[in-house]
Amino acid sequence: MNLFDYMRENTMEKESPLASRMRPETLDEVVGQKHIIGRDKLLYRAIKADKLGSVIFYGPPGTGKTTLAKVIANTTSAQFRQINATVAGKKDMEEVVNEAKENLGMYGKKTILFVDEIHRFNKGQQDFLLPYVEDGTLILIGATTENPYFEVNGALLSRSKIFELRPLEKEAVKELIHRAVYDEAKGMGGYGGEITEEAADFLADAAGGDARSALNAVELGILTTDRSEDGKIWINLEVAQECIQKRAVRYDKDGDSHYDTISAFIKSMRGSDPDAAVYYLARMLYAGEDIKFIARRIIICAAEDVGMADPQALVVAVNASLAVERVGMPEARIILAEAVTYVATAPKSNASYLAVDEAMEYLKNHRALPVPAHLQDRHYSGAAKLGRGLDYQYAHSYPHHYVKQQYLPDGMEGTVFYRPTDNGYERQVTQWMEFLKRESGEQE
Repeated sequence: MNLFDYMRENTMEKESPLASRMRPETLDEVVGQKHIIGRDKLLYRAIKADKLGSVIFYGPPGTGKTTLAKVIANTTSAQFRQINATVAGKKDMEEVVNEAKENLGMYGKKTILFVDEIHRFNKGQQDFLLPYVEDGTLILIGATTENPYFEVNGALLSRSKIFELRPLEKEAVKELIHRAVYDEAKGMGGYGGEITEEAADFLADAAGGDARSALNAVELGILTTDRSEDGKIWINLEVAQECIQKRAVRYDKDGDSHYDTISAFIKSMRGSDPDAAVYYLARMLYAGEDIKFIARRIIICAAEDVGMADPQALVVAVNASLAVERVGMPEARIILAEAVTYVATAPKSNASYLAVDEAMEYLKNHRALPVPAHLQDRHYSGAAKLGRGLDYQYAHSYPHHYVKQQYLPDGMEGTVFYRPTDNGYERQVTQWMEFLKRESGEQE
């Protein structure tokens, strides 16, 4: 490294964004992600022992993918090289590979290649790395915000361990915020800043698990806020809102506001008011509510309140739940909005819900009666001798695939639990059941 490179690196280190300066240098400084770097976890042990194989870090922005790579760089005895897939080309990779071969051949030293945004590499670029990962010339660390099972070649995946990083918990983000404000070595401690608990809580919530977002807001707040009469720079709620460009919404996830909002959300879908339902959806998303929690409530509403009036509502809701887990925010808001408006505008029926509750209430008050002999299983050894399954009439052998036959236990004949409404698809259900009974002579 020449003098100019040294001066440039020193300048960048001092003037780089707070989020970059605050990156931990050792595993013990890392906040959050204990499910993969807890002291008893494989990744922690591998990094500590300097025995790391190829890995891919997958998770939303600001969860620590690059941070973990930097920690590995500070921990390992291997040569560490970093490239970004958005700008790197084949020439850059060839340079790294040639250097890695030289280090391995001449000094017996391994090379770790960190590829940020690895999903941006096309198939050809990923294939280029494959033989060098396979023969041990390179140890690959890939970082991606996209699902690696869709975006990374199967051959590379099979030679790498996948570690999923989760959005940081609120308390972890809050710890980083306090470090940023008061740490004089890496943070903004030299500026004499103070942050109120209300502001720290808000920023930790508003960041939505993205540490970089919270740290950027802290840095902006301290650099742009005038000193108070006491000589300190105070980051209060008003300053925090300005810095993260998000207004505080009254929404305590453990308090009344949370339950009131989700209650209004469900009742708006049940009441067929898509505008109100979307408003409460936006309110929850704005406040940082867990998208998986919202998706579960939509599924429940689709089953409980739409039911058989539109069976497709449950299909939409379940698929939306799967989609938001794959996509994440901010795009998940669109998927949730589609499911919410579908459920809100669908015809409604709680007949299925009432049917199962009535059946369970019946069982609570009556003993469970034997299953009729003709419906019992006759496939096990000796079943036929016991009369199991005899005289069962196979529905598909009759017109309209229906035959009049006793299905409820003896003594329960004629008991009704499911009473379809005249709404949506259930009207067709009612007409079809009446047609079958009429054709079989049950209504004579």
